[in-house]
Order: sequence, then structure tokens, then C-alpha cells
Amino acid sequence: MNRNRAGLLALVGVLALSGLGTSTVHAQAKKVVSSYGPTNQDVTFAQIKAERLAVKAERAKAHAALLASRYELMPAVGDALMSGGKAVPVGPTARLTGTSWDGLDKLTPEQIKEKGLFPYPPLPFPDHAEGGMLFPKMTIDVLPRLVRFDLDFDLPEHVLPEKAPPIYLTTRPDLGDVSKGKVVTLENYYEIFNGVLNPKQLEGLRLLVTQFPQQQFNATEDRRTDRADGMIGVACFDCHVNGHTNKATHLVGDIRPQEFRHRINTPSLRGVNVQRLFGSQRALKTVEDFTEFEQRAAYFDGDHAMAAKKGVNVLERGSQVHFMSEFMSILDFPPAAKLNIYGELDSAKAAPAEVRGQALFFGKARCSACHPAPNYTDNDMHNLKAERFYKQTLAGGMVMGHDGPIKTFPLRGIKDSPPYLHDGRCLTLEDTVEYFNLIQQLHLKATEKKDLVAFLHIL
Repeated sequence: MNRNRAGLLALVGVLALSGLGTSTVHAQAKKVVSSYGPTNQDVTFAQIKAERLAVKAERAKAHAALLASRYELMPAVGDALMSGGKAVPVGPTARLTGTSWDGLDKLTPEQIKEKGLFPYPPLPFPDHAEGGMLFPKMTIDVLPRLVRFDLDFDLPEHVLPEKAPPIYLTTRPDLGDVSKGKVVTLENYYEIFNGVLNPKQLEGLRLLVTQFPQQQFNATEDRRTDRADGMIGVACFDCHVNGHTNKATHLVGDIRPQEFRHRINTPSLRGVNVQRLFGSQRALKTVEDFTEFEQRAAYFDGDHAMAAKKGVNVLERGSQVHFMSEFMSILDFPPAAKLNIYGELDSAKAAPAEVRGQALFFGKARCSACHPAPNYTDNDMHNLKAERFYKQTLAGGMVMGHDGPIKTFPLRGIKDSPPYLHDGRCLTLEDTVEYFNLIQQLHLKATEKKDLVAFLHIL
């Protein structure tokens, strides 16, 4: 017998002894059982949808106000282009209150914290109490099954990666962008890659573009999408579009309570062959571990019981995970024409600002302490202790707390991957340089910051 129904019948018997009428007994019993939380017996999809829609506009307005108070969100781009031709956003975009960048640079972490001046505190999820996978409109335009009725993506498209990022393969660098400007999906992957990949790689790619049930995208009554048909679910490449990223956002699955969970933006899969840690904070040791973890746990917010209810896809390590990782391991960084075989500038091709930026990167700015050439990652994790600069307060439903250890992301091709840091709080490379200038207390001059960004553009 269903556990909820058994509890309801037992409660009916207890209440009947009090002399209440049968209809009253059933009504009170159902009310008591329902108080333990929604179940698939007493709350319908229509009720859940109505409750979410009732608060959607108000919460979206509050989050938009939070973003507007922190950032200048009007489009601003420069001459630098991403690998596929989209203009790189420029900044800094962070709004300063009662000070300037030079003024901030003169203050200690304690003074910045006390005055509430830190411009880059942790970034909340659009509706932090709700959470779940959330996709930008540019991806939903291609894959309408990813629309959520209760939430819309929050960051403007000009600070996101390209809609169809180029795909570069370590096995066929001569082909350049294999995607030819297309978003790779289950409908076109074979046409694009047949004859380029071996059979295992091709099967791995098929699995990477095949959608499977997920916490918000499934057939149960508590899903966050209208669809409950054969098109439900999420594929790996829905977030890691073309093996790169669209910066789809989520909450980490291994922190509780909800308000302490960190927002996390999708990292790129380019260059996983040179990486030894996977996941922003989980430090999974192989791409196979990461692939299994995503399907078994991250897809369902770390709730294995809910995963079983919603149809978790348990991947087989030898014939599925292995094939998927074999394809991911040939995803290359974009070409960098100005770098030599050591990952350093070719002086004959470099502009003066780029040369000065490289000297800062390996010198005064101390970037190379965590991002050494040639791939610009040390394959380690570091705790920057950014909480030195801000108070632990509640903002947008999230506690502005400790970030903890975060993995060192590779900086090769970094201009293709805005916004930055694990939660996207730095919208541009200029924001990122300002962030680290404060965190590391580097005291860089304005001209030095510009030179450093110039060097980052050519990586």
C-alpha cells in the first residue's frame, strides 16, 4: 500500500474515535497529511504551476533590481572578437558607490568590508529559493524544450558566450571550426561529424546530445516545464553547447541549507584533456567521474531518492561513460596565433600592450602563480578568502558567505567565456582584473589593468 495512503487511513481511524463525522474526518486527515509536504497524491502539476507563476513577476523584478544595483548592464563591446566573431564585452561593469577604483585600491580589506564597498560579492540565482537548471534565451531559441514556465535567465546576451561556439578538435586541427556555425544537436550531429570521428567518439557525442530526465525537466507533477512528452530532459550539450558553454546556471548540489548553496555557471569543456580536476568545487579527478556524477547527482540536486522517482539515467562506465569521455577529450582550445609552442607570446607578432600585459601576468600581477603556461592552469584548487571584503548578509535569498576552494580554470581562450568566476559575478575581463586586483591587493595602475586585459585577449 502507498505510504501516504496508509498514513491517511490510519489518521482517519484515530480521528473517527473522537466522534467527528466521516466527511469532516477525511478532510482533517488529508489536511494533516498534506502538511508534511507535496506528494504525487495531493498536489497536481496545475497547482504547482499556478503557485510558481503567482510569484514569478515579483521575484524577477526583485532580482533585476539587485543586478541593476550591482552592474551597468547596457551593451558595451570593444574591438576584440571571440573565436566565432562575436564582440567581447568590455567593462568594468560593476557599480561603485561613494568611491572610485583608485579609492578602493587604497583601502584595506577590513575597511572595504566595514564600509560595504566590495563590488563583487557572490551572485545569487535568479530565484535562489527555487534553484534548478536555467538556460539563456539564445539556447532556448534553438532548443525550445528547455524553456521553464517559472523562471527566465537573468544576464544579458552581450555578456554571454557565442550562441554556436566553434568546435576545435585536437585530432583534426586542420579543419578549424568543425561545427561550421551550427549548434550541434541530436538531429544534426551525425551529418556534421560522420567521417571525422571514430565510431566510439561518434557514439559518445550521440550520448552527449541526447536528453535525459532532470530535476526540473521530466514527467513528474513537480517539473518546471509544461512538457511531459518524449522531448523532456536535458542533454550534456544543452549547457556545454558545442563542447564549450552557454553559461547556463544552476546551484551546487552538495551544500545545505538552500540559502547557503552557491550559484554555479557552466564551465567550458574545451581542453579537458589537459585538466586533472573537474567541477568548480567538487574536485572530481577524471572526466569519466564528472560525467557519471552529473547524470547521477547534479542533474537532481544531489537527491538520489528524487532521481529514482524522476528517471535517473545510470550510465554504463565501459560502453557509455568511456565513449562520452573519449569525445570530450579531443575538444581543443581555440587557436592562439600569437602564442609559441611554450604558450608564451611570439614577440614578432605581439603588440606592445600585449607584451606589457604578459610581463605583468608573469610578474607583478602574479597571475601565473595559479595560471602557468602553456595551458594557464595549475590543475589545483585555491581559496581566495574573498569573504575578507564583505559581510555575511542575505541578498536575493542567498547568504553572502564563503566561496571556499575553487578550481583553477584554464585561461586559454578565456575571451570566449564571459561572465567569469564560478558564479559569473565578474561580467567582463576588466571586471575580473579589478576583482583580483582587490583580492590579491596588487595595486595595479589603470594602464597596467588595460595591458593585462590585452594579453588575456590573445590567449
